[in-house]
Amino acid sequence: MEVVLLCFLVVFLVLVAVWTLKTVNWLWLKPMKMKKYLKKQGIDGPSYKLFYGNLKEIVSMMKKARSKPMELSHHIAPRLLPFDDQTVKVYGKMFVSWIGPTPRLNIMDPELIREILSNKFGHFGKVRSNPLGKLLATGLVSYQDEKWVKHRRIINPAFHQEKLKMMLPAFYACCSFRFIPTKRNRKMKEIHREVHTLLRVMIEKREKAMKSGKASSDDLLGILMESNFKEIKEGGNAKNLGMSIDDVIEECKLFYFAGQETTSTLLVWTMIVLSMHPEWQVKAREEVLRVFGRDKPNFEGLNHLKVVTMILNEVLRLYPPGIMLTRVTYKTIELGNLRLPPHVELSLPIILVHHDRELWGEDAEEFNPERFSEGISNATKNQVSFFPFGWGPRICIGQAFALTEAKMALAMILQNFWFELSATYTHAPFTIVTLQPQHGAQLILHKL
Repeated sequence: MEVVLLCFLVVFLVLVAVWTLKTVNWLWLKPMKMKKYLKKQGIDGPSYKLFYGNLKEIVSMMKKARSKPMELSHHIAPRLLPFDDQTVKVYGKMFVSWIGPTPRLNIMDPELIREILSNKFGHFGKVRSNPLGKLLATGLVSYQDEKWVKHRRIINPAFHQEKLKMMLPAFYACCSFRFIPTKRNRKMKEIHREVHTLLRVMIEKREKAMKSGKASSDDLLGILMESNFKEIKEGGNAKNLGMSIDDVIEECKLFYFAGQETTSTLLVWTMIVLSMHPEWQVKAREEVLRVFGRDKPNFEGLNHLKVVTMILNEVLRLYPPGIMLTRVTYKTIELGNLRLPPHVELSLPIILVHHDRELWGEDAEEFNPERFSEGISNATKNQVSFFPFGWGPRICIGQAFALTEAKMALAMILQNFWFELSATYTHAPFTIVTLQPQHGAQLILHKL
């Protein structure tokens, strides 16, 4: 009996010793080795703290930045990414910080951003989604490898220009209420099971109607399902082709959360910015009335709104929907002059790049739509310094969709109202999924 107990004790102690060594290696030895490895290549950063890395400083600085509003200006990066903004000033644009024991490399060089987002050799992947993201929506944005390729192929036709043109009546019908961030819309985002059930019923009804030839495909769901049926039919009804109903549900949820959230926040920020710069509101309204008069906006006319497009691009530069992209190295790779091992997170801080004076000039923090008067390529000098919807093969598939919706909504508002900031408006940009006003957007609309 004593021998058995002794054996159990020895095994237990061995397991504890192994676990302790692995934990020490994970929490201290590996980070220290990585820090030394990167420093040899000229990359430095804040010191690593056991277990937390730099998380305590990041959270503390974020809380402090959000605790009070800021002046009415576009210099918002210190409020949104205070840790990164301060660290750039100390260590330069490329530095390493620590999310727990995981190294995160800050990248702001447009050429390196191009290399990472183009991902020609499949060396860079998406960082694993958090549980909240999975609850709200997975879909195309979170998929990798073959599943991403399949879903992208099926969904892509839904966003071709001719399909967007077909959906314009639906845009017009919903622009009066869909983009307003009401309590009801916020509540909708919190409900998972009800949304899933509702979409399943909707999809099954549409599926039956399409099979009987009674359904139209002039909206996003119809076009998506039509493309899915075509994929399955062309593949001879093979099992792995096409998307299941659950897959379609996830894509619909993604389009709702990503599409509506992105478009509504873009519209809100545009109205805030045009209230701050009324001379540009006048220019935009004059263009809309010159193109459409008081008539319903049409697809061809929307494509001729040069001033409105310039304004939207400048708002996307100053207030991008997402303020950061992250990738992770899959294997040991060469990135520029660097050699990086697997499992290094790469942070691409969109907000810092979009506000970088070395890339955009001394007026980088100012609202100047004229910089986009000759298009995005000319404004960026063909660099990857403007990527509000991402870049490369994983660029947001709904980019044209979102911009068309935003143009339609803004054109309708400009036709009927002029607007200004209320005295109660507090300028406090912050992020929950997307960049939005922390205390809402109190605007006064005056009927024309």
